[in-house]
Amino acid sequence: MADNYLEEKYEQLLKRKRSEHEAKCRIWKKRLDAYRKKIEEENKAGEKNF
Repeated sequence: MADNYLEEKYEQLLKRKRSEHEAKCRIWKKRLDAYRKKIEEENKAGEKNF
């Protein structure tokens, strides 16, 4: 009985860690995409000045 309880708790921990990691990755990708877009816009603006 204790083994089942511990296994279930461990699986819940892994699931929570996995979902937290995925959330961090989504946030990071969103920030990276925004940064790339900003750089691209700055490059386009710089090309117009030449």
